[in-house]
Amino acid sequence: MFYSVDPSSCRVALLAGGSSGEREISLLSGEGARGALAEAGFDVTVIDPSQKDELSLLLTEHFDVAFLCLHGKGGEDGSIQGFLETTGIPYTGSGVWASSLAIDKEKAKVFYRAEGIPTPESIVIEKGDAVSPDDIVAQVGERCVVKPSTEGSSLGVFIVEDPSDLKESIDQAFEVGDRLLVERYVEGRELTVAVIGNEDARALPVIEIIPRSESYDFDSKYAPGGSEHLCPAPLDEETTNRVMSLAERAHRALGCAGMSRSDFLLDGDGVAWILETNTVPGMTETSLLPDAARAADISFPELCTRLIGYALAEREQ
Repeated sequence: MFYSVDPSSCRVALLAGGSSGEREISLLSGEGARGALAEAGFDVTVIDPSQKDELSLLLTEHFDVAFLCLHGKGGEDGSIQGFLETTGIPYTGSGVWASSLAIDKEKAKVFYRAEGIPTPESIVIEKGDAVSPDDIVAQVGERCVVKPSTEGSSLGVFIVEDPSDLKESIDQAFEVGDRLLVERYVEGRELTVAVIGNEDARALPVIEIIPRSESYDFDSKYAPGGSEHLCPAPLDEETTNRVMSLAERAHRALGCAGMSRSDFLLDGDGVAWILETNTVPGMTETSLLPDAARAADISFPELCTRLIGYALAEREQ
């Protein structure tokens, strides 16, 4: 369910930028969404929350809804959501609790497992912990992935092929975050599934990501031509339906609203392992949510209009 929105009478505060490590990508997402919203006929004011004079506009001017294009800490972790709750401005995407849960990969895994969604074994280490590579290997295997627990956009992610490289990868990842997730490496096809809606949330077509580099790293995600998106993914019907169902279940298990995008690895045995769920997916020209929407015959302007409708419907509950 979403409200039927009249763009001509809806003033939108589009929040982009911020001060996280994903600031530049957030600005690109903001520009993409701004163009789509303007094409749909909305009155859009772009606000960078890292600028206090711009942030204050949310308190001094009237906005009907906030459209969030803030990625990473401060934008995807419940912080800006809590601020908007206080101001009384409806906003796109998930609420405070779901946002703070989904951004923490290890905590999200607790809910995935409770829902029966396969997710790779992992451990958490914090800066200052006595780290034993042998203990890590015993728990997650020799091939593993080291990544900050609460960052996105592949920032600080390292694939460890040999235990001798583990300590260096951990040290480098700690330059991005103080809390790391070390996860069993799963070799498989990279899939992502966007979900839109609130209680009646439904998955959009599955996308298979073919990176130009060896892994789906930062450049693969955001550089033009960095990866190829196959949508719908070339999967059999049973696998397609199963992965879409897993994404919908993850969306509900974490309490998401409006939109989410869950990333999976499909191994050789046909098991789809969930890695994470993004509550503020990218809105750049190479982003996956707009791609999936187009495959479902939903244009970028219509997608943005729907997200605003979901936000207004959520506010009324």
